[in-house]
Amino acid sequence: MRPDLLVVTAALFLSALSPPAGLSPAGPSPAGASFPVSSSAGTPSVTKVSLTSSSRTSPATPSPATPSPAAPSSGGPPLVVPADLKAVPVSFGGSEGLPLHGTVLSPVAGKAARPGIVLVHGSGGGTPRTKQLTEAVEFARQGLSVLIYDKRSKDYSLFERSYARLAGDALGAVAALRSQPGVDPAKVGLWGFSEGGWVAPLAASRSRDVAFVVLVGANSGPPLRQQTWAVAAGLRKAGVSGSLVDRAEPHLYRMIADGDLFPEPYYDPRPVIAALRRPVLGIWGVHDLLTPPVESPRGFAEALEKAGNRHYTFRFFADADHAVHRTPDGGVTRLPELAPGYAALVGSWVHGVTAGEPAGTRWSGPDPVQDAPTVPMDPPSGWESSNVQLAALTLLVVAFAAYPVVALVRRLRGRSRTPVTRAARLLSAGGLTAVLGSFCYVAYLLMTGGKLATPGPVLAGRPLVWLALQALAVASVVAAVLTALAWRRTAASVPAGERVRLGLLLCGGLVFVPWSLYWGLLLP
Repeated sequence: MRPDLLVVTAALFLSALSPPAGLSPAGPSPAGASFPVSSSAGTPSVTKVSLTSSSRTSPATPSPATPSPAAPSSGGPPLVVPADLKAVPVSFGGSEGLPLHGTVLSPVAGKAARPGIVLVHGSGGGTPRTKQLTEAVEFARQGLSVLIYDKRSKDYSLFERSYARLAGDALGAVAALRSQPGVDPAKVGLWGFSEGGWVAPLAASRSRDVAFVVLVGANSGPPLRQQTWAVAAGLRKAGVSGSLVDRAEPHLYRMIADGDLFPEPYYDPRPVIAALRRPVLGIWGVHDLLTPPVESPRGFAEALEKAGNRHYTFRFFADADHAVHRTPDGGVTRLPELAPGYAALVGSWVHGVTAGEPAGTRWSGPDPVQDAPTVPMDPPSGWESSNVQLAALTLLVVAFAAYPVVALVRRLRGRSRTPVTRAARLLSAGGLTAVLGSFCYVAYLLMTGGKLATPGPVLAGRPLVWLALQALAVASVVAAVLTALAWRRTAASVPAGERVRLGLLLCGGLVFVPWSLYWGLLLP
């Protein structure tokens, strides 16, 4: 990671504003993106979630009969599962031998040689297995053995992760499930949610032990492109449009990626998808606000078709969100319950493909809702790099801050001077506020964006904060012109020291114009 002051500053903002592990930005996280508050299993809850593709609600476990606790594992406290299911703790080795712990849920009256499925988490380090308990219970009730495990926290953070390493963890879980009594080792597959939609295909492409792949809320594009779209979509849902969404937000994400603070930003999943030779079930909620639900399925289909794999089924669920849970308000609020028919589809499809039934190409369900397309997020050019942004930011801060600092020093020494023009003071104060304020505000939006973007009051498609910053930017440009004209008229009477002070200030004003255009402060 390059020790750029600008990038480090961004990291501090991201770290300070980052939600608890398990709620990504991003990361995605993918950071992103890009990363709800856990409640105990079995407790119904309504949770509003935001930001990156990994956001999850706390599971609500249906309990029609008296629940029974599973034996405790070395990975944590025992799970409480419904009486019609049994839970067996397991431990296994992940990538690089990392010890991981999980639980296998199976029906008490399950048949022998039944299929098995490993659930792969979305983004967030150290996510506990209980986050997937709702899905695990419902899938187990479809006659499957389901392995859920605690996600690694080692070598995984908001700024560091490896999909290859996570794929190794998933394959370790597959090996553990294949060895369980009652599970047919030839019928074990992977289920990947959100970030897991990048991990599960990668794991399946590396091992013949994976019999099928189920993808939920998965992305067929790079993480940086997805995360940028998710935050922009949240802002648009809040009524924001214009340069804040079109320029400032994507530019800051590119800068963060260029500073090595967005892990795997340009990871291209298409070659991995094309390498899949397994049946694929893709599932999306029509109100997915964290994954582009129109573009992602098309990307998967194109990659699979290009490689000649026509064994895929795509299904869209009405009134469902990113995790295919029910949502009453277009994807903002996630209810504890899965979308009706989701678990039954997974169960019937898995039983079918593992029994040798043909899995032809099928699309079904209502049309998904995607209000705006994603935009390409290529690496920045040299003049846009974080190093250049660092240099520009440093110059602007020094140029604008030096003017009042010098005035203060002179006053303390009793050597105050009448300014050449009061416009210089406006340029100094307005420029400094616009530069630092816009950076802080956009960084705040990145970490509080996504489904629950909170830009503040919006007027004519612009948050009032952004409008105020834009007004300051315009005023600063006007002040720079007035200062230059005033200096020109009085050049002969301006002392040498004051000329240096004004020259530095006007140099900042000159750089401020293209800088403000680039970040959208001077654009509608």
